[in-house]
Amino acid sequence: MKMDRTYLGVMLMLGFCVIAPMGDAVAKLLGGRVPIGQLLLVRFAAQVILLIPLVWLSGSKLEATPRVLWLTLLRTSLHILGIGLMFTALIYLPLADAVAIAFVLPFIMLLLGHLVLKEEVGRKRLIACGVGFVGTLMVVQPAFEQVGWPALLPLGVALNFALFMLVTRQVAQKADPITLQAVSGAMAVLILAPPILLIPARFVPELAWTQPELSTWWLLGLLGLFGTLAHLLMTWSLKLAPSATLAPMQYLEIPMATVVGWLVFQEWPNSLAAVGILLTVSSGMFILMRERAIARALRTNPA
Repeated sequence: MKMDRTYLGVMLMLGFCVIAPMGDAVAKLLGGRVPIGQLLLVRFAAQVILLIPLVWLSGSKLEATPRVLWLTLLRTSLHILGIGLMFTALIYLPLADAVAIAFVLPFIMLLLGHLVLKEEVGRKRLIACGVGFVGTLMVVQPAFEQVGWPALLPLGVALNFALFMLVTRQVAQKADPITLQAVSGAMAVLILAPPILLIPARFVPELAWTQPELSTWWLLGLLGLFGTLAHLLMTWSLKLAPSATLAPMQYLEIPMATVVGWLVFQEWPNSLAAVGILLTVSSGMFILMRERAIARALRTNPA
């Protein structure tokens, strides 16, 4: 049933919110060791390596119409830019701060989903999203005085991924999520590999190729694994549920980032940020419980 699919989409987005901060933490650990270009190339190469066998086993294919191919290329370009901006922001900002600042994303998505895709945005979802947004503002710390312009990078991430998810929503309706991620990863490798491997490092240090230590390769492998799994879950969720429904759920990535930041980097929010996190969790849980209640009601009374 339709609402069962929506509830599953919400649960998949919840999985994305749990796994994505883990990938961000690994990227932050690698930020001082490996150039950004190499991080991106390895991350997308791992995506191809992990997903091609699954595509082969499933026998699925990407609909090779000109529109789908162009949308996939646009999606891939946005994906590269968004991840590159986030990886760069994580070099300068604490994990929770970078994620919190980027979380104007669900608010942008809610508006774009309503204005561009003509998706229905009910009053309760709008209120829940507004509460989560207020909580996000309470989590954001005055990072501008500490790091300067890099504090603006997560805002670019938010706008980029709002567009990325809208394009994903268009493509995901006609493509298997695993196949879409595999093809997108292959496109990203073809875009990134030539400049990284051919342009001398002295001209663009960010695109240099280094020879990491074994421990660094393990982290690079985890980066590819977490990134691939997280965005696969997100793509699948967008295939099953409207972006307006999923937008408030993404606020749960903030408390997850806070927990991961504390465990890995000993970063902990102040009291105001803690209240903000409570608001974001509450708004996300409200959406999840509401979708579950509606799905149960429809199963009980299908008429």
